[in-house]
Amino acid sequence: MITAVVGLLALTACPGSGQTADQSSPATAPGRPRATSTQLTPPSDRSSAVRIQLTLDGHPVRATLNDSPAARDFAALLPLSLGLSDFHRTERIADLPRKLDTSGAPDAPTPQAGDLAHYAPWRNLALFYRDGERSPGLVILGHLDDSQDIDRLATADRVTIEPLT
Repeated sequence: MITAVVGLLALTACPGSGQTADQSSPATAPGRPRATSTQLTPPSDRSSAVRIQLTLDGHPVRATLNDSPAARDFAALLPLSLGLSDFHRTERIADLPRKLDTSGAPDAPTPQAGDLAHYAPWRNLALFYRDGERSPGLVILGHLDDSQDIDRLATADRVTIEPLT
């Protein structure tokens, strides 16, 4: 045990592999780009997003729709007033007047609390107040702007959805 500790101290005290402590690592060597954090949202999602207001049992809640064909089709239905029911203690659901355009939708995303989604097989709107499970036919439309509003979804019986101008 003592031999292992002494060996470990010797390795950390002396630079190994011919590289001194002040040499650049391959990631920061001159001529190499530095790694930077990137935004996962494509620019088109940010610039073309549609802001909406949900009124949940009289309480205003803001959300942003993404720039997908399904979200644009959903925005064309607004304003809407819908009764909500609970589904699997995870989401509040309501029937939409029609199925939305889901062309180009990604394969079965995993919904997160605060997501607004369309479940195409049942033609409904799903408002997730807990993280959900992957489900073929589910298309994320947008997300609540403030995570503190997620709790309102769990007990809401009625929602009115309008575009913000």
